[in-house]
Amino acid sequence: MLVFNTTYTIPNEEARNFVIWIHQVFIPKATASGQLSKHRLLRVLSHKDEATECFSLQFEVEDSSVLHNWYTQCGSKLNEEMLKLFEDRVVGFSTILEEIEG
Repeated sequence: MLVFNTTYTIPNEEARNFVIWIHQVFIPKATASGQLSKHRLLRVLSHKDEATECFSLQFEVEDSSVLHNWYTQCGSKLNEEMLKLFEDRVVGFSTILEEIEG
């Protein structure tokens, strides 16, 4: 099991709309196929820029091939939709994490 994490930075004045859109549009569309599950939206507290807010959106995914399939079928379209709505005011980067049990 992997965690697909995307960290977003957005200006303070857009943050509320961004969070609403993530909850009402992005998450339902992202999880509709069943390939991504157990979503979490978190505020990044260590973020120091006073003009912006920073969020981490996480999903669980079975493996990297499932994530690749999801991205080609759904993820790239969702990113395009986000860019149309928020333009260059939202910036994000993704990481794939693997839980280490010990």
